[in-house]
Amino acid sequence: MFKNNHPAYFYTSDKVRIFYNTNFKKNEFDPKKTLLIFNYGLVCSNYHWKFQLPFFDEHNFQILIHDYRGHFSSSKKGDYRDINFYNITRDLFEIVFSMSKKALNKNIILIGHSMGVNISIEFARRYPDFVKGMVLISGTPYSPKDVMFNSNLSHFLFKLLRVVKDKFPNGLNAFWKSSYLNPLARWIIYDGGFNKNFTDKKFVETYMKRIGELDIDLFIHLMDEMHFHEGISHFSNINSPTLIIGGDKDKLVPNYLQKIYSINLRESEFYLVKEGSHVPQVDFPDSINERIFNFIKKRCLYEEFQ
Repeated sequence: MFKNNHPAYFYTSDKVRIFYNTNFKKNEFDPKKTLLIFNYGLVCSNYHWKFQLPFFDEHNFQILIHDYRGHFSSSKKGDYRDINFYNITRDLFEIVFSMSKKALNKNIILIGHSMGVNISIEFARRYPDFVKGMVLISGTPYSPKDVMFNSNLSHFLFKLLRVVKDKFPNGLNAFWKSSYLNPLARWIIYDGGFNKNFTDKKFVETYMKRIGELDIDLFIHLMDEMHFHEGISHFSNINSPTLIIGGDKDKLVPNYLQKIYSINLRESEFYLVKEGSHVPQVDFPDSINERIFNFIKKRCLYEEFQ
């Protein structure tokens, strides 16, 4: 992950334990230098940044990653209703503020994938004075239930999922947690979310195994969070330079949705990845890393790289 990894726990103002990692010691955090914060997608993990974290670590950026509340090494106790974008972004702000109470203005660059785009947008609208820029990968400004696989069939599928969960909770939970062992389930995820010509099957197997560490109820709850998120209504208040990235072969979230971001976010540019899937940063890590790095140099850190 990092050359020098510094894991830690932080207790939020509402007493939730959040696990996070940095590539610097807490007492060595420099609030005047840029901080990259990576936000992963729906029931994903920081494993989705496998190829980005070492790259930006090598380029000497300060980096922070964390497990959202209710995820992995963070506290899983409490009500699912508390796991929402408002609280997740507040958790992030409190973690950063705890490292330095000095000037934090315009030192954060948010990099989000899929649901992590919603979290990045929410953070930028709530804490605009702290955001220097954003990189938004494969997000949707609309409810995924309306647009997944370029149809609204997901509304029906989620209703069906709730019915199955109510009638066969134990069976559904067992299937969810062991789906990484099911060849058909692995193939569906592999074919639907990745470019099979470039992404190794082992990556998908590890990804699915980590999905099984989370509850299916969390998946359903966060899908509802995305359904009701109103981030698009705040686009006009976001002025941070933004790089929007989408794959032209994204089956899950059609890339025309990325164009909506580029049209409505005033300081934005759009990069369409040829043959890119829903996870272009895994399909083509080298080109994606260079594109993000060049964007940061040009639009966010011009003076630092002169």
